Amino acid sequence: MKKIILIAFLTLSFMGFSQKGAKIEFKDKDNTIDYGTVTKEEDSGIRSFEFTNTGDEPLIIKNVQSSCGCTVPSKPTEPIQPGQTGKIDVKYNMNPGPIRKTITVETNAINVEEGRVALKIKGEVIVKPVVNLLEKKNTSPIMQ
Repeated sequence: MKKIILIAFLTLSFMGFSQKGAKIEFKDKDNTIDYGTVTKEEDSGIRSFEFTNTGDEPLIIKNVQSSCGCTVPSKPTEPIQPGQTGKIDVKYNMNPGPIRKTITVETNAINVEEGRVALKIKGEVIVKPVVNLLEKKNTSPIMQ
């Protein structure tokens, strides 16, 4: 009899821990996209963070905000149904220098603290070297 009561208690306890609601899981490791080393002329600056609603209720992306005006995020307008995927596009303005930006995503997800997730982009934008075709090249080893 005691075993039955214990099993019933444990079952009810575990049922209480399995929360119902939307859950967000991002594809990228550590929620970070690495641009690598890129040039403004050869890269649009657009990247996408893909995610899945692993919960059992619709996932609502309430707000997406960047840490500066040089990064413009866009969010899905419709709720993401359980099991479905979505994406948050980010466009960086590609000014030369290091890229270290954070995008804050506000959701109704229950698996992240206060429904907020920090996404990060990193990398470096370099200036493409300009080749002057009119400049005479020094090819003589003596002149060096």
